[in-house]
Amino acid sequence: MAKVSEEAKKQYYDSITSYKSVIEQAQMREKNLRNIIQHDENGAPYKKLILAEEGINMVSYYVLMNSLSLNLLGIKNENFLNDARKRCYQSIIYLEGIVTSYIDVPFSEYEEKLALIEGYDDEKRYNLIRKTGFAVESVKEAFGVNTKWKWSFVELEGRMAVVSKNLLNLRELVKQLDPRVELYEIRMSFLNLVKRQLQQAADRYREKYELSTQRLDDFKLAIDYLAALRRIHMIVGERDKAEDLKKKVDIWRTKMDKDQQSIDKSRKSAPPEGKK
Repeated sequence: MAKVSEEAKKQYYDSITSYKSVIEQAQMREKNLRNIIQHDENGAPYKKLILAEEGINMVSYYVLMNSLSLNLLGIKNENFLNDARKRCYQSIIYLEGIVTSYIDVPFSEYEEKLALIEGYDDEKRYNLIRKTGFAVESVKEAFGVNTKWKWSFVELEGRMAVVSKNLLNLRELVKQLDPRVELYEIRMSFLNLVKRQLQQAADRYREKYELSTQRLDDFKLAIDYLAALRRIHMIVGERDKAEDLKKKVDIWRTKMDKDQQSIDKSRKSAPPEGKK
């Protein structure tokens, strides 16, 4: 690797100084806001929305600083990328703290929590989720295809799909899917995004199971995401799509059960530990 000139190093450090300052200020605001929430729960869900968005803003600066490192020094900055990855997780955790991390449950189980942010309209929710998705994709792309975090992103994207779904008011959704209702186009785009995210999460967890972990809990999560998507189709009256997904869920469950039986059979036939 070519030696980095002192001039390039100086240009790099000068370039990132202001960005690091922005991040430090954001971290201070985060600390103060968390302290406020800890001592006063009033309005906590709205404050967590602020924290989630602030975290995603920080991700953009970490990714930018990594880009500068690549352009000026020819080096990928893993520390900045790891900080960006952790920030994506933290933002999603804040959102989970508002709307839960429930994958496939009746809307009634988290409806009361969602009602606490009813003043945060569908356009703001959609924009936040798009921004979060873009941040996650930017970090994933910056790490590259051969990163050790490859399968970790499956969890991150899956959790993002869940909070996206849980930000939708499923009780009001059907009557609001009318072109005459304000924010109809935004709402349709939001709904379609949620569907894509749930399908992707299911496919990626199935891929993770087949190609990496062979852990049945990953397969079960894949099925849970399909079931959540099926629930959405049923709510909006897409019965044919819901029926197709039911068949797919049944096929996947049959496959999972067979794999479980094979695992159990292998364990029973294996000699006791210490004996051969």
